[in-house]
Amino acid sequence: MQTLLLWLFYISTFYAFIPGLITRIFGFRVFRRGSSEHEYALTFDDGPDPQYTPQLLDLLKKYDAKATFFVVGSHAEQNPELVKRMYDEGHLIGIHNYVHKSNWLMRPATVTKQIMKTDKIIHSITGERSGYYRPPWGIVNLFDLKKKRGGRFKIVLWSAMFGDWRENVGADRLTERILSKLQPGEVLLLHDCGTTAGANPNAPEQMLIALERVLQEAELRGLKSIRIDDMVKAKENAPERKVPRSKLVVVKLWLLWEAIFHKMFRLKTVNPSDPLLHYRVRKYSGKSIEMEDKTMLQKGDQVVEIHLDNEKMFQMGIRSRSPVHLAIQMIRSMEKEFPRLAQLLAQDPAAMDAKALYGVSMVNRGPEQFGFQIVDLKDGLFSTSTRLYLKFLLSVIHPSGQSRLKEHAQRLVPKMLLMPIDEFLERYAESGSHRRHQEPNRRGSESAEGTEHHERNLGTAQGLEGSTSAI
Repeated sequence: MQTLLLWLFYISTFYAFIPGLITRIFGFRVFRRGSSEHEYALTFDDGPDPQYTPQLLDLLKKYDAKATFFVVGSHAEQNPELVKRMYDEGHLIGIHNYVHKSNWLMRPATVTKQIMKTDKIIHSITGERSGYYRPPWGIVNLFDLKKKRGGRFKIVLWSAMFGDWRENVGADRLTERILSKLQPGEVLLLHDCGTTAGANPNAPEQMLIALERVLQEAELRGLKSIRIDDMVKAKENAPERKVPRSKLVVVKLWLLWEAIFHKMFRLKTVNPSDPLLHYRVRKYSGKSIEMEDKTMLQKGDQVVEIHLDNEKMFQMGIRSRSPVHLAIQMIRSMEKEFPRLAQLLAQDPAAMDAKALYGVSMVNRGPEQFGFQIVDLKDGLFSTSTRLYLKFLLSVIHPSGQSRLKEHAQRLVPKMLLMPIDEFLERYAESGSHRRHQEPNRRGSESAEGTEHHERNLGTAQGLEGSTSAI
C-alpha cells in the first residue's frame, strides 16, 4: 500500500504539479502577457451565461472594447445565440473544455475530446475553428504542453486575476484590484458566469459594475482592450530580445526577493497603477556630506530613499529596440514620475522632516540632468555588493548590457544620488517638470544626438537603483 501511494505521488507530480509550476513561473509553452505599448487584453471564462453575458457584450460595445471569451462547451451548446453575437461583434472565442473540470483529474485522451467537442460546437455556430485554449483554473497536465494537433491550439493563461467569482469581494474592491493591474500588455482574467463550482451565482453582477469603471479609466489613460490573437501577433512582431531561461530563472527569483523587500520595508509606490518608482523615509547612516545648497547631511538625518521597480525596468529593457530607445523611455518616465513623487512627499507626514532625496545608482552624469548631486560611495562591503548587484542588473535590463560591462567596466561604479528635499519640491511640485531648469537642453535631448548624450550619461540606462539598501 505504501509503495502504491508513493507511485501515485510520483505520477501526480510529473503529470500535474511540475507542468503547472513551470507554466505559472516560467510561462513555458503558454501565453500570459503581451508587449503592447497601449493595449491590454480582457478575457472572460466559464460563459456564455444567459443573464450576464448579454450585459457584458452591451458594455464592451459601449466602450468599443474587444475581448476574448473562453467558453465552456456545454454552455455554448445551450446558448448558441450568445456565441454568435460574440463572433459577430468582433470578439475572439476560445475553448475552456466542454465541462468545467480540471485537467489534472482527466486522462489526456479525455482532455483532447473535451477540447475537440467544444471546438466543433464553436465551428457549428460561427463557421470558424478556435485556435486558443485555456484549461479550467489554468491547470495543465504534462500532455497539455505537447503541441496539440500540430500546434493548432495555443494555451492562454493570464497575468492577473482578481477573485471576481466571489460576490463578497464587491465592486469597489474589485475595481481597485483591476485598476492596480491596468497596464499595457496585461492579460486580465474575469468571469461572466457564476454557476461553476466554487463561484457565487451573482458574482458577475459585481464584476460588471467594476468593469465599467475600469473601461472608463482605461479611456482616460489611452489604453484599449484587444483580442488575445492580436496581442499574440503584436508580441511576436515586437523587437523583444530573447532572455536565456537560466537568466530568466535568476531574474524571477530576484524579483520575488524584491517583492518581499518592498513588504518588509513598507516601500510606498508613486503610481500604483503603473509602478516604476518607490520610496521610503529612513535615517541616513553614512558619512557627513555637504549638499549643493550648503546644508550638511549628517548621520541620523531623515532622507527619502528612492527605488526603481526592477520588474518594470526588465520589461522596458527587453522591449527596447536599442540602448537609445531605452534611454528615451527612462528619461520620459522620470519626467512623469518626479512630479508625482513631489506631490506625494508634500502631503506625506512621514516626509516632513526629510532633509534630502537619496538613492544609489551606477551612473556618470545622467541624473545631474534632473538636479541630482553625484557623490562617491565609501569603499567597503556595501559598495562592493552594490557594484556586483548593479552589474548583474545591467546585464539583464540593458539591451547591450553584456558588451557594456566589457567595454566600460572601469566606469561602472555605484554612486550616491542626493538632492535637498526643498530643491526637489521646488523643481517638481510646482512646475511638474525639470525642463524649466534645463530649457537650453530641450531641443538637443529630443534630437538623435541629444538622445545619444543622455544615453551615455545614464550609463546603465536604468536611472536610480532598484533594491539595494541605502547606506
